Amino acid sequence: MKFELYKALNTNETEVFNCIKNFETSGKLFADGKRNKIKLFTLDDSTINIKSFKIPNLLNQVIYKYFRNSKAKRSFEYATILKEKNIGTPQPIAFLENYNLIGLTSSYYVSEHLVVELTFKELVEVPDYPENEIILRQFTQFCFNLHEKGIEFLDHSPGNTLIKKVENSKYNFFLVDLNRMKFHSEMNFETRMKNLCRLTPKKEMIAIMSEEYANLYSKEYQEVFDKMWQYTSEFQYKFFRKKRLKSKLKF
Repeated sequence: MKFELYKALNTNETEVFNCIKNFETSGKLFADGKRNKIKLFTLDDSTINIKSFKIPNLLNQVIYKYFRNSKAKRSFEYATILKEKNIGTPQPIAFLENYNLIGLTSSYYVSEHLVVELTFKELVEVPDYPENEIILRQFTQFCFNLHEKGIEFLDHSPGNTLIKKVENSKYNFFLVDLNRMKFHSEMNFETRMKNLCRLTPKKEMIAIMSEEYANLYSKEYQEVFDKMWQYTSEFQYKFFRKKRLKSKLKF
């Protein structure tokens, strides 16, 4: 077993460990997906979020023990880096890995639980959401800052950005589902545009994002829009082709 607590927090290590230990029998279910399960626990009068990752297949059990960090450990380490770089993400608290003779059996990532107004997904699905364009432009600024700091968030999809209103017309953004990231000394134009391709299929949203990004990046709007829309279109084509293929195979 490996257990690590975020060093800068004055958190009771035993209490955090016990929450993980009792994951299956206590806590409030927050999300139950095909791959992972999330439960909420009370710790020191606050709510924490514990994510239990799906038990990997036999090959990955070995890989995660000897050759590559587990998703739980990567989530913890990447969240720590984001905090150091002043990028919004729920406060990391701890991670735990369990092993047997073969490899990794189970793993958990613990963070603060944020209560927010929406995710980027709602911004896509509800076009008349209040202050839609204001949020979209501030989100683009957030993404630009991410790129300027060399952070390539590989799971940059609509459900993985939490959005919290902090004052009138002012919003903060928090990345979740952090186990896939790359860190660069500098990100080129192509990498930046490709990193935004999974966020929305809506051309009108891409237009606003392109205008805001172009102003920040000192590039012509049309060049930014053409490249962002190109990568978005390519992603959407591959996504729906894969979906159709799965449907045919099931049939």
